[in-house]
Amino acid sequence: MKARVSKRCMFLISVLVVLSMVASFAGCGQSQSSTATADSADSSAVETTVQSETAAQKSAKLSESDIEIKNTIENTADGEHAITVDGKTESYSNTLVNKTGEADGDEADFYGENSAVFATNGGTLDLSNMVVKTNGTHANAVFTYGEGTTVNISDSYIETSGNCSGGLMTTGGGTTNASNLTITTSGNSSAAIRSDRGGGTMNVTGGSYTTGGVGSPVIYSTADVTVNDAELVSNTSQGVVVEGKNSVTLNNSNLTADNNKKNGSHSDYYQAVMIYQSMSGDAATGLSSFTMNGGTLTNKNGDIFFITNTATEINLKGAQITNNDSNGVFLRAAATGWGKDGSNGGQVTLNADGQTINGDMIVDSVSNLNLYLKGNSSYTGAINSSGQQGGVYVEIESGSTWTLTGDSYITSLTCAEGAVNLNGHSLYVNGVKYTGSASTGQAIETTVASSSSGSGNGAPDGKPEGNPPAKPGEN
Repeated sequence: MKARVSKRCMFLISVLVVLSMVASFAGCGQSQSSTATADSADSSAVETTVQSETAAQKSAKLSESDIEIKNTIENTADGEHAITVDGKTESYSNTLVNKTGEADGDEADFYGENSAVFATNGGTLDLSNMVVKTNGTHANAVFTYGEGTTVNISDSYIETSGNCSGGLMTTGGGTTNASNLTITTSGNSSAAIRSDRGGGTMNVTGGSYTTGGVGSPVIYSTADVTVNDAELVSNTSQGVVVEGKNSVTLNNSNLTADNNKKNGSHSDYYQAVMIYQSMSGDAATGLSSFTMNGGTLTNKNGDIFFITNTATEINLKGAQITNNDSNGVFLRAAATGWGKDGSNGGQVTLNADGQTINGDMIVDSVSNLNLYLKGNSSYTGAINSSGQQGGVYVEIESGSTWTLTGDSYITSLTCAEGAVNLNGHSLYVNGVKYTGSASTGQAIETTVASSSSGSGNGAPDGKPEGNPPAKPGEN
């Protein structure tokens, strides 16, 4: 696999123009010199289980000035760390960590080189009341690497300024538990909550997470990521990206996304949530998922959901979803630059439970959609209003409704009489004009490819077919 600025850094640089991104992120050097240390254990460990926070706690955004600093640790050497925990259990609190220095490529994004705080080899690192700042290329703030390695961090402030520099980073099967953090990143390809090759588990409760750079979603997942009661804001990129056989769950969280600059030329679309398989080999191939229970999702530009070159399950329950772009659609499943032509569309199961959905859905000729409306859900919009393309099955349980806003073309329908409000438009089911009677149809089978490594959220042993273009967050 050729050297590259990394995968997350690739999604996180993949959706400016690829040429300009490549120019600006090529090869950062590494060297080894100075470190500084300070006392490491002057408070008790953070609880491993992150506790839910009250609404009042959630609304109080932690600032740097809120944290009392007693110790300072600095590191300026390329490739080194300010804090390293290797196979041990250690704790730090009330500490300012400053990290400068450069790194490049996979060693930084896969294995933690040049991160400010680094835990590995089954170690446990407990952090509380920390301020962590980095200013350098590939200078992630807090990095958890390897199975059995756990980082617990609470009541802390994190800021990164360089490109390819995430806030929280988890790879190789590690576990990160975070509570009540404020994270801001300003560089390109710098997600606030990041994972990369080998994935792991990330649990985030409370706090505020904001990104400003191109290719910098708030969450970039090649792991199992759960976020509770948090404020998530992306000012340039997607809000959430899920790659490969991985997941993101948002519980009572507020996500605002303004994807207004592209990180590459592989796609014509902007979106709040992107679910895809890059074909880079960094994430296993298989069924992914995005779940939203309560909370809000506000999209400022483009589509709400975009799915390409993968199979996914989207679960929505009682979330308030708003698209401020009148030209954007609610869901688009389509082939773009990733994968093998003819088999690189999106395969989507969308489960809506007690959910209001507004906006059109587009499913291209190599994609499919199974839409389930239950629990008094309502959908207002048109599906494939330009004519039949990919396979679409709609199932409307008792109490739920679909109100058309334009002519729609689907392949199969299950519903009771009166569940579809034609609203003056026409619905065609497998080419036949629907008249409003009860209908019984059949769902579309979803074909879920699996990587050669079998299961898991990390990279497969073998690389899937297709040539990977630059990823959103990589160059």
